[in-house]
Amino acid sequence: MKRFGDDRDVFFERRFGMFIHWGLYAIPAWHEQILWRGKGMMTRKEYEQLIHQFNPEEFDPDAWIDMAQAAGMQYMCITTKHHDGFCLWDTKYTDYNIMNSPYGKDILGMLAEACARRNFPLSLYYSCPDWHHPNYPNLGRHHEMFGARAGDDHDIHKYYDFVRKQVEELCTRYGKIYQFFWDVNVAEHYDPSLNEMIRELQPGILINERGPGPGDYNTPERVVPEGNEFDKPAEAVQSLGRESWGYRENEDYYRYKYVMQSVDKVLAMGGNYMLNVGPKADGTFPAESVAALKEIGGWYNRIKEAFDGTFPASSLVYKDEIVTSAGHRIERDHVLATKRDHMLYIHLYRDMQTTA
Repeated sequence: MKRFGDDRDVFFERRFGMFIHWGLYAIPAWHEQILWRGKGMMTRKEYEQLIHQFNPEEFDPDAWIDMAQAAGMQYMCITTKHHDGFCLWDTKYTDYNIMNSPYGKDILGMLAEACARRNFPLSLYYSCPDWHHPNYPNLGRHHEMFGARAGDDHDIHKYYDFVRKQVEELCTRYGKIYQFFWDVNVAEHYDPSLNEMIRELQPGILINERGPGPGDYNTPERVVPEGNEFDKPAEAVQSLGRESWGYRENEDYYRYKYVMQSVDKVLAMGGNYMLNVGPKADGTFPAESVAALKEIGGWYNRIKEAFDGTFPASSLVYKDEIVTSAGHRIERDHVLATKRDHMLYIHLYRDMQTTA
């Protein structure tokens, strides 16, 4: 997967994607981890009753794809099952899924159909922890519930039998899958055969490093990395909102410029970037997210030639400073570069002070 010089790889053919965090947590509209971070705001029993309220009648997968494409994004990843255990597809292995909500339609199936029809790659997120399943050992570690409930049977091997069956569903019923995005293997369960199964069922799929076996790439989260080039394939993930990945009322959104600078630095370093939106409970994107995607996408579409088909070339900018045509002097540490053929692109990815 490593890229040197002009070597190309499927991982680097799509540089900018949309992340979607969506589920029952859009109803309380506070955080996708409200049960863990909310300090008693809701009990698990109260939260699980939200399944009877979830009815996203305004969900339109084509509208989601329209917004992603308008922003210059080249693929999409959706949370099929987050830590809360609620599933956005018609799974046979738990009743805690979208088919038992008032909506009663397979959201993942609808999105997969639209993505296939429009040749827009679809990736799937799947959480290793599960706050609902009786076999998952919720022992109060990070991103876990704070102990067993009556009737729980903590057994990590039984739980991963369940995971294997669900992952097989995801990889056999929804067409071509671009990436499989595991999240937070808190229990540190190691079973590389799961990723082997995914690769067998979905030849050519990309798998991240957060699961029960070796992955193809790293996923730095909410971090603008140091340095000027990644030493291994990386896909940075960031949300438009500072506080939550799921929909949050009164969210504190990042400045557009901050996100643009973050995207620029990560891509100029040779990484990819996935920017998250949390849809509202009705299935629409918040107005603030729509405005952000429009602004960020307008910028990205104007300059994406500096990323598509290029490779990191900051080592070619060897001088201690660059002097612009206007006579401004810019320190080397404020500059990154990408290159394609005989074209060198200079990226001024951060606020800086220049001297004339």
